[in-house]
Formats: sequence, C-alpha cells, structure tokens
Amino acid sequence: MNYVGVDLGGTNMTAAVLDDSYAVIAQAKRLTSCPRPYDAILDDVARTVLDAVEKAGISPSDFAYVGVGSPGVVSAADGVVIDAVNLGFKNVPLGSYLSRKLGVRVILENDANAAAYGEFLAGAAKNTNDFIALTIGTGIGSGVILDKNIYRGANGVGGELGHTVVVLDGRPCSCGRKGCMDVYASATGLITSTKEAMRADGRSLLWRLVNGDISAVNGASAFSAAKQGDETACAVVASYVRVLAACVTNIVNIFQPDMISIAGGVSREGEYLLEPVRALVQSECLKNPKGRVPIICAATLQDKAGVIGAALLGVRNR
Repeated sequence: MNYVGVDLGGTNMTAAVLDDSYAVIAQAKRLTSCPRPYDAILDDVARTVLDAVEKAGISPSDFAYVGVGSPGVVSAADGVVIDAVNLGFKNVPLGSYLSRKLGVRVILENDANAAAYGEFLAGAAKNTNDFIALTIGTGIGSGVILDKNIYRGANGVGGELGHTVVVLDGRPCSCGRKGCMDVYASATGLITSTKEAMRADGRSLLWRLVNGDISAVNGASAFSAAKQGDETACAVVASYVRVLAACVTNIVNIFQPDMISIAGGVSREGEYLLEPVRALVQSECLKNPKGRVPIICAATLQDKAGVIGAALLGVRNR
C-alpha cells in the first residue's frame, strides 16, 4: 500500500509518495507562483502528484486517495478552501477539482493540522494519544490531536494557538488583536525583539555578526551572539524563552497532552532552547495528580511533516 500527499504552500507545492512504513520513497516539487487563478494552481498540483507517482514507479491503483494540506481556513468535510490569503483562494472546491483531475478521492486538511498528524503517526509523537504540534516560522503554526484525532472545533478552525494573547496590549497582530503568541514567539517576533535590542545597544556583538546590516538579522542571530556571551543577546534569548514557555504552559494547562513538539528553524537550537523552556513550564504549569508534565521536544519530521501528514490523512487508526 502506498500513500500520496501534497503540501501546498504560498511559495512551493510538494507531493510525496510514502511506502507502507510511512517513509518517503519519491517526491516532486513546483513553484506555486501566486497570484494566479486557482485552476492553474490546482492543475500544477495534479501535475506534481503525477510526477511523484511516476518517480515512485507506481500507478493510481496502488493508492486509494491523495491527501492535501492547504494553508488558511478549510472545510475538511466538503473539500473546500474557504479562505487562504497567501494562495488567493476563496471558496475554492479543491477536493472535487483535484479528484476529477486525478481520478481518485482527495482528502483536504489545514496544513498545520496535516503536519501535526504526520508527526503523530510517523514522527516524535507516535506513541501518544493527545499531542500538540507547534511550528515556529513566520508565524506560529499549530495542530491539536486529541484522542488520536485531529481537533478542529465546532466551526472547523479550532486549534489556532498562535492567536492566543501573551502580552496584553502588546504588538499588533495580523488577526486584529494585540500581543498574540504569533508576534512574540514566532521567528518574526524573535527577529523584531533582536532588532529592538540592537537599536538600544550599538556595541552589541549582534552588530558584528550581521556586518552592521540590521536587515540581515534572522531567527538564529540572538542565539549565536548569546552563545558567545553577549549580554544584550542573552537578554533577548532569555525573554524569548520566557514568552515561549508561557505559551507552552498555557497549552499544558488547557490540554494536558502527552507531548508538545516544536518544529521550525528556532527548534534547531535544540536543548539550548528546550531545556530552559522545560524548566519554566515545570515550575509554572498545573500538574496532574502524579505530578507528570508533558514531554516537550523537537519535532523529528520538521519540514517533511506537512506532506507526510497529508499523505496519511486517510489513516485514522494506529
């Protein structure tokens, strides 16, 4: 049995074929090239799927469906992308359109939910029942798995943890609120904090690391300077750890999951990031009667989680 999935993003689309052990055996990629009409984008999705299938040396009879993870608000039940700003999609019948093109059933899911499901079935969370996946990127992506199922809420858009407030009346967020996790704990938020600190300290090592060009700051800059003992960078990292730990503590107190995984570029800091986050969560969260705190770890699938999770959307039980 093979599984086929698509991770559809605003920049790239990736299709992959998995074997029955959930390992990627073939992959194909194209630029999404937004903005353009939705049918042109979906035609390229179909071509990318067929490219991956050809590379794998299989035929449509070797898989039962194609799973697709799409950004934005989706109706998984109807296969419709209701609103995806970075794709320019509004009420796009992605499922039915691709099903006609490919001749197989198409299962649609929000991309963050698909990534969480991939990590749940094939990654760090394989032995859990309740699991939260955070992806730290331009914003905060999140997926919630409860009792082995994707949690979507009553209206299909549940689990948007990036839009919970951690700093009252803080930085403005694209959602219209102020102080969201999205604008503090994301890589974008970390870059903003790093630049603010640099402007306040013209002698910081951070300036040398970016050759005096503040626009060159990235999500690793503060960590790199902090590891070399720069006090300003150490303060930025400490503040970032504090806000990320507050976010994770909120998640623990709401869901009490078995595990919380963290993916994205910042997670590559490994234990330098995770150890102090765990310590703060341990000291601040509500503990269960046995005193157990959820496992907090780096995701193992990283940027493959989305396409693997999409491919496995039809796998409902382990």
